[in-house]
Amino acid sequence: MVRSLLGTKIGMTQLFDENRKVIPVTVIDMNGWFVTQVKTKENDGYSALQVGLPRKRYRDKPFSFDWLKDKKKFFVHINEVVLGEDSSAAASGKQLRLKDLALTVGDNVHVAGKSRGLGFQGVMKRWGFSGGPGAHGSTFHRKPGSIGNMCSQGKVVKGKKLPGQHGYRRVKVKNLEVAKIDETLNCLFVKGAVPGKKDTLLFIERQL
Repeated sequence: MVRSLLGTKIGMTQLFDENRKVIPVTVIDMNGWFVTQVKTKENDGYSALQVGLPRKRYRDKPFSFDWLKDKKKFFVHINEVVLGEDSSAAASGKQLRLKDLALTVGDNVHVAGKSRGLGFQGVMKRWGFSGGPGAHGSTFHRKPGSIGNMCSQGKVVKGKKLPGQHGYRRVKVKNLEVAKIDETLNCLFVKGAVPGKKDTLLFIERQL
């Protein structure tokens, strides 16, 4: 068994429980991940599995060990996952399935991924500043305001909230409940939202 797996975000939908209550869920696709290398303490100093997701043009083809000779050509993503106590999944060329994570409905998982990139944004959208008056006489509007007040030679304090790149950073959401497991489609349904947009690479870790 493994303690973590990788998947791609499909999107959000909703499920209904036995009381007909709506549960917002995120669907995560766990298909297509193959073991590309087994790392052991003897050779690498730690135990882990290197896994890869084939590029779209190779996903309908059976796995070939020739792919391992040129990983960048055949795999779009290559990452490592933590190997559990049971090392039965430790074999190159094996396709990992959702059942290898040993999850059940009601378990909690941690999900990490890159958030949506929103480009260069001002202080109002990036940090939630209220901004100045919207009247015609105002010369403030959406500006950040004074940034060097009471500082010698107009020095800007380190860490000052200013305009800049917004989003596209690694975000980890903890303790998301597993709402449904579809082993036929190899998809995981977790309650709530996870970082990123469609097809975002996600790192799913089983809570110990």
